[in-house]
Amino acid sequence: MLNLCKIHKEDRLMAYKNLEACIRDLEATQQLIRVEVPVNANLELAEIHRRVNQAKGPALFFNNITQCKFPVATNIYGTNSRVEYLFRDIIATFEKLSRLRADPSALMSTPAMALSLIPRLYRTWPSYDRWNQDILRQQCKVSELPQIKSWPDDGGSFITLPQVISFPPNSQKLSEANIGMYRIQMSGNDYLSDQELGLHYQIHRGIGIHHQAYNATDQEFKISIAVGGPPSHALASIFPLPEGMSEVLFTGLLGNRSYHYCRNDGYFIPTDVDFCITGIVRKNQLKKEGPFGDHLGYYSLKHDFPVLAIKRVFHKKNAIWHATVVGRPPQEDSAFGHIIHLLTRQLAAQEFPGVKSIHAVDEAGVHPLLLAIGSERYMPFRDRKPEEILTQAFHILGKGQTSLSKYLLIAADGFDELPQITNTSDFFSYILERIDWKNDLHFITKTTIDTLDYSGEGLNAGSKLIWACNRNPLRNLQSEYQLPPISEISKVKLVQKGILALQIDPFKADHEEQFKIAKLCERLEKCDLTGFPLLIFTDDAAFCAQNFSNFLWTTFTRSNPSTDIYGIKPFIHQKHWGCEGSLIIDARKKPHHAPELITDPAVDKKVDDLMFHHPELKKYLP
Repeated sequence: MLNLCKIHKEDRLMAYKNLEACIRDLEATQQLIRVEVPVNANLELAEIHRRVNQAKGPALFFNNITQCKFPVATNIYGTNSRVEYLFRDIIATFEKLSRLRADPSALMSTPAMALSLIPRLYRTWPSYDRWNQDILRQQCKVSELPQIKSWPDDGGSFITLPQVISFPPNSQKLSEANIGMYRIQMSGNDYLSDQELGLHYQIHRGIGIHHQAYNATDQEFKISIAVGGPPSHALASIFPLPEGMSEVLFTGLLGNRSYHYCRNDGYFIPTDVDFCITGIVRKNQLKKEGPFGDHLGYYSLKHDFPVLAIKRVFHKKNAIWHATVVGRPPQEDSAFGHIIHLLTRQLAAQEFPGVKSIHAVDEAGVHPLLLAIGSERYMPFRDRKPEEILTQAFHILGKGQTSLSKYLLIAADGFDELPQITNTSDFFSYILERIDWKNDLHFITKTTIDTLDYSGEGLNAGSKLIWACNRNPLRNLQSEYQLPPISEISKVKLVQKGILALQIDPFKADHEEQFKIAKLCERLEKCDLTGFPLLIFTDDAAFCAQNFSNFLWTTFTRSNPSTDIYGIKPFIHQKHWGCEGSLIIDARKKPHHAPELITDPAVDKKVDDLMFHHPELKKYLP
């Protein structure tokens, strides 16, 4: 009894030793339910997860996966409040660390704060595990793992919360390890069963740098893929760390305990995880990976990606498979964004001088839309206009994860009261009241965008657009509109003050499309749209205007700035594009866009019946 109490106390202090300890704590605090009835990993599990997640329900422990001996845990990070609970201890510590990084002199002014961090830093130092190597004592095949397929047109089953660990050539230094979360295809396509896995990693990722370095050598590119372990392991693998910071050490810091590891046959093995797949990345071989229902709300399609030749699949005794389901946001991974924002909010000014705050808009798929608040610290005697915030915007688009952003809306602080950056609707209103479309748009063309964004000219290819706002109010936004009948417009809906959704004919990929849009813009010149600076061309105006989330999703996931931005009375002056009237974004579906995610009606019906007969799941029926 004493030993159990000790374990439970450790769990409540957030120093989770493993995934089992986390699950035990969530269950003890009524934040998890066990699903004992048989559930198929093919589509059924994902549909149950989505329904519970959308209702902001508890974590799920599936104890009876058909044709699989391993249980599955999902929705562990399913709500903002739960992820704050899991990392409750580190939030306060991060505030102290941020203060010390921003102002090292605080060591002298508040020595007690600095001294309080020493025990944490000591106990979170990485530890080589000589004796506790339980994970190496059991092995299985990939086909024996839970074969979770989330969406009907997925190319197979996928690992959705992997921790992919790689080192550069000639190095086993922990400080040089890269731990990243890159999805792994386990079955389907041309992958040889139990012999190969598909590795999907995007541009700007650390593993890509390692892969390139190995291509110049004759060494084998060995990697490890861990699944499970304490919650900190998964979070650390997606955390936007500054270059040079050890991801192994950071994982321990997040988890409030040492990162334990060992080595086997030249592979790095975390000993606190539940599973670890080892293998060799084939240097000069690519195979089709995908499709996969992804976090923008669309399928990412088949593309060539590296192949892993599987060596071994290790697992601990009583291993738990940790998984999630992604799709149109918000989903479980939205809570990752929330906790990352909490932990890094004080670091923005250090990473980006002059920038007060940054907010990646989850409803728009994160990378398509980024909001920022900057500052104009120079030339106070000049008229208000964007100057320094432009340099800050280019800095944001040139560094790390924020470089994948497609639309960046930045406003200057210090002149009038700005809304909270996380209040996206009010932030848009603030900008639309002040922005000058003649001067404040700045395009970056022929550049890279997120791999998962199919709005551009090809894989990773597209454009970016900065809206820079530092002006006194230029207009009053309106909600009452009177548009004369225009044959090309079948429906008009108000999104919110200042924004109209205009339903027009579906996009046609022919040479006449640009001519038709130009003519429609000319007709709109004759309308009084003074209080509506932003117009959206859409296939479904009612859906776009139903709520602000729909507006954000359709507008910013379905448009490429250089090809889909129009305007009333447009002009080009010295290669600068602007417009005298309203800005127009063509957010219609295009032939090159990926299909959106739709569930299987037959699976929906089966899950309806399953949840109806499960007392704790019944409340989450739609």
